[in-house]
Amino acid sequence: MARRPSLSTPVSSGDRNSTLDAIRGVAVLGILTMNAVSYGLDMPSYFNLDAGGSRTWLDWAIGGMGEVLFDQKFMGLFSLLFGAGIAMFVDRAAAKQRRPVWFSLWRNTLLLAIGIGHMILWEGDVLVLYAVCSPLLIAMRRLRPAVLLAVGAMLVLSVAAGSLAMQTTIDDPVDQLGDFWVEGEMSDGVELWLLWDFGARALGMMLIGVALYRTGVITGEYPRRFYVRTARWGLGVGLPLSAAGLAVVASSGFSPDWALAGAAPNTLATIPLSLAYLSLIVLWDRRAESGLRVRVRAAGRMALTNYLTQTVIGIIVLREIFENVDFSRSQIALFILGVWAVQLWWSPVWLRHFRFGPAEWLWRCATYRRWQPLRASAG
Repeated sequence: MARRPSLSTPVSSGDRNSTLDAIRGVAVLGILTMNAVSYGLDMPSYFNLDAGGSRTWLDWAIGGMGEVLFDQKFMGLFSLLFGAGIAMFVDRAAAKQRRPVWFSLWRNTLLLAIGIGHMILWEGDVLVLYAVCSPLLIAMRRLRPAVLLAVGAMLVLSVAAGSLAMQTTIDDPVDQLGDFWVEGEMSDGVELWLLWDFGARALGMMLIGVALYRTGVITGEYPRRFYVRTARWGLGVGLPLSAAGLAVVASSGFSPDWALAGAAPNTLATIPLSLAYLSLIVLWDRRAESGLRVRVRAAGRMALTNYLTQTVIGIIVLREIFENVDFSRSQIALFILGVWAVQLWWSPVWLRHFRFGPAEWLWRCATYRRWQPLRASAG
């Protein structure tokens, strides 16, 4: 079985859990597939394939694949990891007798500050949401895994049910939905629903992440057959659900009458597909070593740095340098591949010389309120 990360500070490369690094690497690269749409296209295009960027059959194929395979799923995977990370950090702090609750709250207050700075640059930041949810995670971390799983699943299910219920309240879809579906002002009700959508779905997946950490699932401690079964179940349930949501909206001609209701199947697919992806990554990480896996793990060790720099690159390239370009989804896909190539190149190069990514190192120094060794050769 894979070994859980050491409780010592800092965690040495020999004590790291490679499975967590691999999952984190795939998650941070995968989340760019949807975030990049918001960098280069108008806001409605993020939710509505017909709102912009879809001009050729290839654009439609890329957009459809994004909806079915990526939308919500990699944020779900990211949220699982954040929940697991909260529980892991508190455990490590408790082992060092550091007043773990207050220490973790301080760490996430710093994350809130990072998120606010990031939000100034780009409106789609998730770090603020994660930091705001962290006190609930800390308070609930000792609940039995079955309870955490049940509460997390109920929160995600509530988002799907809320989508259906909210659709029934929409009398004037174009006027009320606004930027969710077409350019314009969203109604207060839709804005509140969006807050619940993002918040409840993220918190639900975080709670499931705590449960998966407590049981050892997310750290790769189960036999191979467990992950094979989970992957088959997750793909078998999640892919048809996600595809059904897209099919419903597409068959309506992307009518705003189905904008919210059509999102419900995709939300229901978040849990099974996130668990399937997690299982596939665990199985991949157990195979013979490869250069790609080394690079993905390195990207995971620098997940915060890579997440923030994705935004910086996206804003500079897509909104500043090419601000007058009417991008297609195919062109956004090329941008994504380019950023992946850069981050898979620079992450292992950086970590050959330094122990942490730049953002991780600054966050660590502020968390412990003392200088942390950065160079890889430092003792």
